Amino acid sequence: MDPLVTRLEPAPHTDEVPGSLPSPFDALGPHALARRAAEPLQAMLREGFIAPGLPSSLLQGPDGGKMFGVLVVRQPDGTPGVLRAFSAMLAGRWDVPGFVPPVFNREARARVEPVADTTVKALLARAEAWSASEDLRRLREDDDARQSREATEREAMRLRHEARRRQRHERRAAILAMQEQTEAARAEALHALDQESRGDKAEKRRWDAAQEEARRLLAPARAKAERRVRALDRLRRIVSRGFMKQFHDTYAITNARGETRPLRSLYGGAEPPSGAGDCAGAKLLAYAFAHGLQPVALAEFWWGTPPASGGRIQGAFYPACHDKCGPLLPFMLDGLEVSAPRVFVPPPAPTPELSIVFEDAWLVVIDKPCGLLSVPGRDAALLDSVLTRLRARYPNATGPLLAHRLDLDTSGLLVAALDSRTHASLQRQFLHRDVDKRYVALIDGPVQADAGTITLPLRVDLDDRPRQIVDPVHGKPAVTDWEVLRREGTHTRVAFHPRTGRTHQLRVHAAHPLGLGAPIVGDPLYGHAGRRLHLHAETLSFVHPATGQRVSFTRAAPF
Repeated sequence: MDPLVTRLEPAPHTDEVPGSLPSPFDALGPHALARRAAEPLQAMLREGFIAPGLPSSLLQGPDGGKMFGVLVVRQPDGTPGVLRAFSAMLAGRWDVPGFVPPVFNREARARVEPVADTTVKALLARAEAWSASEDLRRLREDDDARQSREATEREAMRLRHEARRRQRHERRAAILAMQEQTEAARAEALHALDQESRGDKAEKRRWDAAQEEARRLLAPARAKAERRVRALDRLRRIVSRGFMKQFHDTYAITNARGETRPLRSLYGGAEPPSGAGDCAGAKLLAYAFAHGLQPVALAEFWWGTPPASGGRIQGAFYPACHDKCGPLLPFMLDGLEVSAPRVFVPPPAPTPELSIVFEDAWLVVIDKPCGLLSVPGRDAALLDSVLTRLRARYPNATGPLLAHRLDLDTSGLLVAALDSRTHASLQRQFLHRDVDKRYVALIDGPVQADAGTITLPLRVDLDDRPRQIVDPVHGKPAVTDWEVLRREGTHTRVAFHPRTGRTHQLRVHAAHPLGLGAPIVGDPLYGHAGRRLHLHAETLSFVHPATGQRVSFTRAAPF
């Protein structure tokens, strides 16, 4: 028996074994057999053990958690077994007892790694030394002080000149109103006011010239120094990319047919992303093929602290990533019978009729059930939606109808307009944040504080749509006020008041460590799937576009 293959106990029955390898990209999660194979590893991690000398508490530290994988295999004698892997390195080590080794050629990497490590570290040290140098610090402080002084003086001069301008305006009006003044005296007084105005303008020109001279003396020196910082950083990135190509050249990828290709040749002429070939799935398949083991079912899951961007929960299973594994795994699996990846199709909506909360000649408020789309999807199987049903119910309605949307898994109140003018009015209220919305959610864990505000910018995960991630640089602003309603054992009932309306905003803000730190119960994307997502749009309040009166609607959460 291969030393890295562990027994699968109890041995699976014939009907437990998939007829073909389930796709690693399956959106509905891994096969039940792979899930069962992952349970002993998850139990070991839960008990605090990874390998001798490596406690699982390492995954709860500042470096965060990691993806782990298991591959159910059929050994040459036909008995089933399980391989284990982790993505990239673990605690700075490529090799950990009980886990499959990396894919790269060790001898080739050993020739590249010391030189790369020394060179990149030296460049990084140069950049850090210059960034922390006394010369650059002094230049930055002097220039920052100059800019602060300039802004203060500019504002003071503006206020001074504005006050003088108002005084001149009052004096001019008084001069023009005086009847007993001679024309010559009036002209002389008005000329004096014009001279004062010219004096202020001259003062501003002199001040501008002085500031320009100060900038000319100081700003170029700082700009030159900052360019050196950027140049050193750019040089380090260029050198690092060169070494990364050499690292990628140490990976020779073999598929199920026994064919071998260089890693870089699998990415269509583009450079592979960092970490390509180091994912758990790629490691597991490479080891299986190299040792005559037949892949049966694969599962990958996250363990430890979520990444800074969020989107990962301890113990949850995730499909293979698209950026690194998308080009790689199809080649590796060539020669195996692989099932087509399943895609999510919502179940039939619980009721064929819309639940109407309110309707009049201008608008309608609906209580959307969980599992019904707000608008139709692109696939023919995703046509049923609130919008489709509204158009059937109100054939004479004009305009886009829905003023906002709710996620498929979210239940609660939606407002739709029956004419374009009403829709435009509602849209303006949503745009200007004049609509009050209150959501109720059941959080899968304790929430320590009683209330607060979450500010975490969001964007779509380009490699794992429709999942959203936190991105302080490229994300759109997303702000949520929240308060605890009550604590229910291991769960917490929370009210959300979103100030913005980003996709999955409440779900990410709940699950992220910098948010509530626990997902919403039943969240299949950011937590653990359940009977339903426990998130409900309970209250909706806005100004009625036709009557001008503020109206409010409430539907209690069904959980």
